[in-house]
Amino acid sequence: MTDMLGPGDAFPDIAMTAPDGSTLRPSDFAGRKLVVFFYPKDDTPGCTTENKDFSALSAEFAAAGAALLGVSKDPPKKHAKFIEKHGLAAPLASDAEEGGLSDALGIWTEKSMYGRSYMGMLRTTYLVGPDGRILRVWDKVKVKGHAQEVLQAVREG
Repeated sequence: MTDMLGPGDAFPDIAMTAPDGSTLRPSDFAGRKLVVFFYPKDDTPGCTTENKDFSALSAEFAAAGAALLGVSKDPPKKHAKFIEKHGLAAPLASDAEEGGLSDALGIWTEKSMYGRSYMGMLRTTYLVGPDGRILRVWDKVKVKGHAQEVLQAVREG
């Protein structure tokens, strides 16, 4: 496993896929702050809540000068259905490629449940500065109140 990157490190500019099939890179958001929230899976209770919370605050993030981007390994078509089903405002990207962004960040890792090991996404949020450097990292995210806490950090700095 790669060591997780932290504040001051350059955020990797690795291509992902948008729900419409186009390519999306963190550098597409250069010049403004970017909140990238990684979550395990579309349409699961915690992930749905997290996406809805960020979407509900999307106008406030924009007013504070930050773009939002939700990322999971789910395929683009699944993201499109997830966005439509829940009326999500925060853009989503698919990081399905081996060696993709979550691998580079060290947050695609071995997890275990009920004695079974599997690869999974660590729920992690990054605040990236306009210069592409990481300003703050939230790891082991608890969904309740998280989007509000991130918004507060964007406003403060």
